[in-house]
Amino acid sequence: MSQIKPMIENALKSAFRPKLLDVKDESYMHAAGADAQSHFKVTIVSDEFEGKRLIQRHRSVNRVLAEVLGQIHALALHTYTEKEWQAQGQAPDSPHCMGGGGSV
Repeated sequence: MSQIKPMIENALKSAFRPKLLDVKDESYMHAAGADAQSHFKVTIVSDEFEGKRLIQRHRSVNRVLAEVLGQIHALALHTYTEKEWQAQGQAPDSPHCMGGGGSV
């Protein structure tokens, strides 16, 4: 079985040198089940996001994770600067998946 979570963590650590990185496998919350490694939530705080709009941040993360994205069903991204994270303090909870049938 592929280990998606470490692949995500290693790629993001290398590319963004995050002050905080939290990668959660939330597959258990979805139809595919806990063993599917299909749904992930990423919270990342990095100086690399300074001066960038949300769409630019997400595109840069998606570029870094391009290889992984083809292997999963869903990726929730929460990208913050350090100042934003200090004001926010936590990422929002993920909603339950409304379908997808569990295939990856």
